Order: sequence, then C-alpha cells, then structure tokens
Amino acid sequence: MSYDQSAMNELHWLIDMVQTIEVGLVVLDRNYDIQLWNGFMENHSGVSPNSIKGCNLFEQFDYLPATWLKQKMESVFLLKNRAFISWEQRPYVFKFKNYRPITGRADFMYQNVTLLPLSSLTGQITHISLIIYDVSDVAINKLQLKAANERLEHLSQTDGLTQLHNRRHWQLCMQREFDRHTRYGDKTSLVMFDIDHFKKINDNFGHLAGDKVIQHISHLLKQSLRETDCAGRYGGEEFSVVLANTCAEDALHFANRLREKIEKSELIFEGKPIKVTVSMGISDINDQLENSGQWLACADQALYTAKQSGRNNCTIYDVETGSET
Repeated sequence: MSYDQSAMNELHWLIDMVQTIEVGLVVLDRNYDIQLWNGFMENHSGVSPNSIKGCNLFEQFDYLPATWLKQKMESVFLLKNRAFISWEQRPYVFKFKNYRPITGRADFMYQNVTLLPLSSLTGQITHISLIIYDVSDVAINKLQLKAANERLEHLSQTDGLTQLHNRRHWQLCMQREFDRHTRYGDKTSLVMFDIDHFKKINDNFGHLAGDKVIQHISHLLKQSLRETDCAGRYGGEEFSVVLANTCAEDALHFANRLREKIEKSELIFEGKPIKVTVSMGISDINDQLENSGQWLACADQALYTAKQSGRNNCTIYDVETGSET
C-alpha cells in the first residue's frame, strides 16, 4: 500500500469516527462560522452538515447565550487554552431534547462542553472546537440524589404532625439567636405557649381530635410568622417561637394577636365544635442571662404564671426583678 493510500485510509477513518462518535463536534472559524458539524449534532438538531457549513453559529441558533459564550470562546482564542462548561454551571448550551430512556423525565439534554483551540500548520489559532457531551444520566441522578438529601434533611428538622420545626432543630435556632444577641446585641424574644386544658380535649373528643387541635393551632401560628421567625413544636401540646429583632413589648403584641385569633377560631371535629385557648409566656434576652437554657427557663416560668393566673393570657418575664409582669 502506498503512502498516499495509507493517508487516505486514515483520513477516511477519522472522518467516519467524527461522524459516528457519540459526542457532538463543532468547529468554528474566527468569525464563529461553522466549518464542521458532525452526525451527533445533526441527529439532535435536525440540521445537516451540508446545509449549515459556512453559516454563523449565533445566527443559526439565536437562543444561544451569545455574549457569555463568545466571551468563553475569545478566551480560548487569545490564551490558547481549553475551557470547560459544566452542566452545573449552565444545564445546556444547545437546546436539544432528551431522548435517553433512563432520564426520560428531563425535557432537555444536560451537557458538558469542552472548548479547544485548533492551530494551523504555522501554529496560529485559527479555529475553535466545541465538544458536546450528553451527561443527562449523570445530571438527573445527581439532582435526584440532591433532592432526596434535601427532603431527608427537611424531615429530620420537621415535626411530622405540625410541619413546624421539631424540638431539636428549634433549639438550634434558639441557640443561634442567643449567640447573635451575645455578639451584636440584637433584641430577640422567646414565646412559649401551650393549649389550655388539653387533657380534657383528649378525654372528651379522643386523641385524634387532640391531634387535629394541635394541627389547627400550628396552622394559625404559621400564618402569623415573619420569615425571620422560628417556630417549633416543643413537645406534646407546647409550642415555641423565637422572634428575631423583637423586644418583649412587641413580642407581647404578637402573642396577644395570636392568642385572640386562636380564641376566636373554631375547629369542627366529626360535626362537633371544639373551642380552644392558649396561655403564653414571653422573655427577651438580658445581659444577666448566661446561656440559652436560662432564657428558655424564664419564658417557661412566665408561661407557668400565665396558666396560674387563669389561662388564656400572656405574661412577660422581667429578667431584672426575676418576676412576671
């Protein structure tokens, strides 16, 4: 076999590989005109190599992020270094549909893209190559795993009955706000409350009714919260709220509004109305408090006083005097 025949065979093989390989190959000149468009690109775009050769990439595909992508390409031309675009940075460059059976739920093909500088025989960078990889399977699996982990994290922080923070996570919120006060002096108040005569509700209507009452009050509580507030089910029929950037007097207004809303509301269970009230204890942070446990104890003491005072009321704990007001 002559040298010319051998070279022609190698060229034939290379062209065949370029056209059949399961990655997209695009070659652009300095003006972003298309010089090569392989079979992968034809199959997914529906545009044949013959019809697109010599056409400007950005005129043919006006959805491409032209400014961003040209900036990437220019750096490859100027620095003579390859660049990489991850699907996590941008899910896709070319808007191709996803036909993979495993990840059929994805509307588009997730892609990794490598940009390579191509030099002439003189060593000058005259063209750039885009290599497009279909990474839909990897991307979908990673996204599903991330979603599952986020769901598990949410479940680990959430009380199943009320969908409020569970006790453990709420205590972390409380500690964080206490530390913030220690560092910056931010005003923060703690509200503890529980359902008055909850045992009677269980005895008269059953435990399922008791659960419905807890859910009902949780719903009213969530309606009353700001984004910066942190509410949790402390245990049983007891609830807790950390009110960020709130003094005790403002916390009292919050508590009374919520208490009145609960008192005026009515829950119907199996055709029977159930009326409930709550008692509330409030404590803000004073420099005399050494830790969040003492802060919690003050709010709890105020709650105890509210119940001893006839229930269905709110009490502020005075840290200075050690008494309730």
